[in-house]
Amino acid sequence: MVSPDEPVVNFLEKLSPIRQSRLRWPVAVLAFVMAFAVRYVLQHQLPPGFPFLTFFPAVILSAFLCGTLPGIFVATASTLASWYFFISPLNSFGLNGAVALALGFFIAVASIDIAIIHYLIKWMEHLDRERQRSRELAAARDLLFREMQHRISNNLSVISALLRLQQRALKDEAAKRALSDAAMRLSLISKIQRQLHDPQGQELAFGTSLQELCQDIVEASGTRQRISVRVEAPPLFLGAERAVPLGLIIAELVANALEHAFEGREEGRITITLAETPEGLAIRVADDGHGVPEGFDLTQAKSLGLTVARQLAQQLGGELVLASGAGEGARFELVLGEG
Repeated sequence: MVSPDEPVVNFLEKLSPIRQSRLRWPVAVLAFVMAFAVRYVLQHQLPPGFPFLTFFPAVILSAFLCGTLPGIFVATASTLASWYFFISPLNSFGLNGAVALALGFFIAVASIDIAIIHYLIKWMEHLDRERQRSRELAAARDLLFREMQHRISNNLSVISALLRLQQRALKDEAAKRALSDAAMRLSLISKIQRQLHDPQGQELAFGTSLQELCQDIVEASGTRQRISVRVEAPPLFLGAERAVPLGLIIAELVANALEHAFEGREEGRITITLAETPEGLAIRVADDGHGVPEGFDLTQAKSLGLTVARQLAQQLGGELVLASGAGEGARFELVLGEG
């Protein structure tokens, strides 16, 4: 998006080479000479009372293009030339009340024009300095953000690795499984954080990232079955505040399917669908496994993973529901309003 001041600052940048070079004085002199030449050629075509007609543009352009001092020079030269050549009595510096009034009017208007242009240019230069300062601050902010994201991701990875080391030292299967699940969740959060290094909007291409996350979950599960995971999603970008919890919800559902859905089978399929609807973002995680037991109640499930998924869904303003019945593959659905 182009800021409102961008055209103004760009125009100032185009003027800078003239205003800051040795050409500014020759350009100012040329402006005066052209104004004088045009006025001299038109002196018999113009009615009396227009001695300054062509000099006003010369003063304005020289002050704007060349600077305040060249503008003052052109205004002074224009005053003298108009007084001598184009105000009666001609070819003299005769002075009376009418001449003094005309000269005073031209000097006043030219001075106001030069003053306005002077302060306008000063304001534009100040605006350019502020814009440069804003760019530097934004670059520093982005650098700090990337560094923070990198450190957070590294710290989460270290914690996950420590949990896995601790897991190997345990003999209790329930404790080992709890540490394994915790390490997996931290690893997933770390991976999502790494993909948020770009601070431009802090958004994540969620569909592509989700496919990679699910493949990691399948590989980490250690299953010997041939389980395929397919993600169907439009080009979708989510901020970190939604991408992280939503990624964890889907990860828990995929891990739950890997653990329970395909027991006794050599292969299976998990399909994750994301769609934008008038109600908001609709998410579906479905498998072609054995399905849930008769009378299964998601709200009463003792599985820690499903409990975590339900609580995260509530934090996002949605409700995770089981949309399939007994005897068919499990299908979990979640609709999130516009966030």
